[in-house]
Amino acid sequence: MRKLLPLLLIAAITSCQQKEYNADLLVKNGVVYTVNAKFAMADAFVVKGGKILAVGKADSLEKIYYAKNTIDAKGKAVYPGFIDAHTHFYNYGLNLKAADLVGTTSWNAIVDTVKEYARHNPDGWIIGRGWDQNDWKVKKFPDKAKLDSLFPVRPVILTRIDGHAAIVNQAALNISGIKPGQTITGGEIETIKGKLTGILVDNAVGIVKRKIPEPTEQFTQDAFIAAQANCFAVGLTTVDDCGLDYPMVNTIAQLQHKGLLKMRIYVMLSDRPENYDYLFKRGVFKTPGLDVRAFKVYADGALGSRGACLLQDYSDQKKWRGFLLSSQQHFAEVAQKIADKGFQMCTHAIGDSANRAILKIYANVLKGHNDRRWRIEHSQIVANEDVHYFADYNVIPSVQPTHATSDMSWAVQRLGHERLKTAYAYKTLLNTNGWIPLGTDFPVENINPLYTFYAAVVRKDLQGSPANGFQMNNALSRQETLKGMTIWAAKSNFEEAEKGSIEPGKYADFVILDQDIMKIKGADIPKVKVLNTYINGEQVYEKK
Repeated sequence: MRKLLPLLLIAAITSCQQKEYNADLLVKNGVVYTVNAKFAMADAFVVKGGKILAVGKADSLEKIYYAKNTIDAKGKAVYPGFIDAHTHFYNYGLNLKAADLVGTTSWNAIVDTVKEYARHNPDGWIIGRGWDQNDWKVKKFPDKAKLDSLFPVRPVILTRIDGHAAIVNQAALNISGIKPGQTITGGEIETIKGKLTGILVDNAVGIVKRKIPEPTEQFTQDAFIAAQANCFAVGLTTVDDCGLDYPMVNTIAQLQHKGLLKMRIYVMLSDRPENYDYLFKRGVFKTPGLDVRAFKVYADGALGSRGACLLQDYSDQKKWRGFLLSSQQHFAEVAQKIADKGFQMCTHAIGDSANRAILKIYANVLKGHNDRRWRIEHSQIVANEDVHYFADYNVIPSVQPTHATSDMSWAVQRLGHERLKTAYAYKTLLNTNGWIPLGTDFPVENINPLYTFYAAVVRKDLQGSPANGFQMNNALSRQETLKGMTIWAAKSNFEEAEKGSIEPGKYADFVILDQDIMKIKGADIPKVKVLNTYINGEQVYEKK
């Protein structure tokens, strides 16, 4: 009996210890930016079941909660997981397997890159992305002659950095059935002296892309996982994927169910009849990791390829104002049926003419103040007299600050000095509703949200130009920018009750940085590194 009593005592103590666990994780000794309504600070928070249980001071929380695991942040800054309100996440993953043309400084450099890519990838289409003629000494579109001589049989498509133009070789043109002088609504097939140059703009690019074989199931899975890994490494925990087709919804859901895809994704379905049919019949698709309730529509193209639709001629190309990618009647019909079914409309609009057309259509459908959260993606060039539409109809300007710092060196050539003043006007747009979601538009821009923060606040490129910043009257404050990357981005997705801040009841999505972006010098922001990224309180990235 005497031997039995100590054993019973040990068992009782062990049992009590097990029952005392009332939390999964305690994060302490951090500089915690909660990004709640008061933008309050804390030094600790508790996680249970993948959600924030309590936030406050460590000494107080430790008296109440006994966590299975503890993270000592060691004085580092802790933020809500970053949310990118505008990406092409899946396409980014696919592009990781393509020829990388970003940063090439001449057409010859691109050709050399493509030759090397073809040597390592001897079969199938040659696909590349990322060239930008504005970065070349001779800033004009190339022609396909060199591609034809190197690849007379194998099809080649090289997409411009913005995704709104491409150069293809004759083999690709033959497969696609494109002929000299052929025209297309909402696009351009460049023909000079009766010959195709290989340059395609906007809707013309789709003629060729539709001929590219669909990726295999394994290739698709690998693309998602590769994209996810890179995003976790820069602190992203939610991405808005702008423009997928409905079969991809099931693919994402299956990968998430298997535990292979942990990234939270807000999907906008493309402007296609089959996508409307799918979501109208099914209704909102919502899980903890996947939200499908929006449609992505394209009003016009990009400024860099002169596809943006302007109210007046391009300053560097007289008698040319770009074009809308569909008729205004199409946009109006789409807007009405989306509104009738209670879904969100998100429209790409770059030029001031495109923005005006879509804003007026939104106004006609939305009628007045509302909480439908319809978005204009980019809102890049908006005439002063049209800004009021955002406030009058609660339209959300969804912007990407790095577009300003990427475009600023050549945008003045396209727009002229006077019209440039109303472009990339993020502070003006913020003031219309008092909040603004931020994103990158990757792979058009770099995936790093810290570059977004830098561009929004400092308004300089990574080389520190211009010295005084670009149109600093439209810079955002650090607090506004952090909100734009967290709680306001969540709000643009109808998800502010579940993410975007470190508050009780929300998902335990957070990131720890090696420096505090709210306090360091502006020039040092791009150098900041992510130490750890967490989703549901589970570490998904650790800096090695």
